[in-house]
Amino acid sequence: MKIGFIGCGNMGSAMIGGILKKGIYRKEEIIVSNLTEEGSRRSREKLGVVTTLDNREVVKQAGTGVLAVKPQFYEEVLTEIRDELTEEHLIIGIAPGKTLAWLEEACGKQLKIVRLMPNTPAQVGEGMTGACFNAKVTEEDRAEIRKLTESFGRMEFVPERLMDAVGAVSGCSPAYVFMFIEAMADGAVALGMPRKQAYAFAAQAVLGSAKMVLETGMHPGELKDMVTSPAGTTIEGVRTLEKQGFRSAVFEALIASAEKGKKL
Repeated sequence: MKIGFIGCGNMGSAMIGGILKKGIYRKEEIIVSNLTEEGSRRSREKLGVVTTLDNREVVKQAGTGVLAVKPQFYEEVLTEIRDELTEEHLIIGIAPGKTLAWLEEACGKQLKIVRLMPNTPAQVGEGMTGACFNAKVTEEDRAEIRKLTESFGRMEFVPERLMDAVGAVSGCSPAYVFMFIEAMADGAVALGMPRKQAYAFAAQAVLGSAKMVLETGMHPGELKDMVTSPAGTTIEGVRTLEKQGFRSAVFEALIASAEKGKKL
C-alpha cells in the first residue's frame, strides 16, 4: 500500500526524505500531489516519488494520506477528497489548531485520524514530533506512525490537550534557538571572532548542550550548575541574562505561540 502526501513543502519533503532514507517506503510507493507542474517536477527531481496534480488521486492510491498543506487550505482539500475516503484510510494532519474532532467532521466519515506536530529539524533527521490519535486508530497503526516519525527524529504520543504545548515547545522553538545562535555569534563577532567561525562555535555549543540533556537524563538546571563556577565568567553571564529577563521572555514566547496555535 502506498503513502500519499497532499502538498510537499519543507515539512512534507523532510518527512519523505526520512521515510526514504530508512527504507520504510520505496520511491514508487510514495505519491505526492502538487499545486503546479513546476512543483511536481521539483518533487520528482528531489525525491524521485510519484507525482500528480490531483489531490483525489493521492487518496485513491494511498491508504495513508498526509495533509502537508497550510492550515487555511485544509477545509478546501478535505472537501475535494472527501468522496474518495473510506473507513480504511488513515489521515494524518500536521497543522496546528486542526483538532481530531475538526478533522473527523471535515472528512465526513468515521475513519482513522492522527495529528502530528513535527518540526523543521526533521530536515536533518533530528526532528521532534508530538502525536495524538482518535479511537479508530489501532495499536498496529500507532506502531506504524512511530516508525514513520522516528525516521526523521524522535516522537512522543501525547493527549490532544497538549498538542498546542507541543507546537510551542518544539514546533515554533527552532526559530527561537536560531535567534539564540545568531545572538551568541553576534557577541563573538563583537569580541573579534570571524563570523563563520562564530556560527560554528555557537551552533555546536547548542547541539552539544541539547545532547547532554537527552543522553544524561540530568535536570537542565543541574547541568547549568556544573558550568557555573563560583565567581566565574559563566555565572556572570547567567546574572546578566536573568537581569534582562531571559527565561521570562522564553516563557512568554511559548505561551504566546500556543495561544496563537489554538486560533489557527
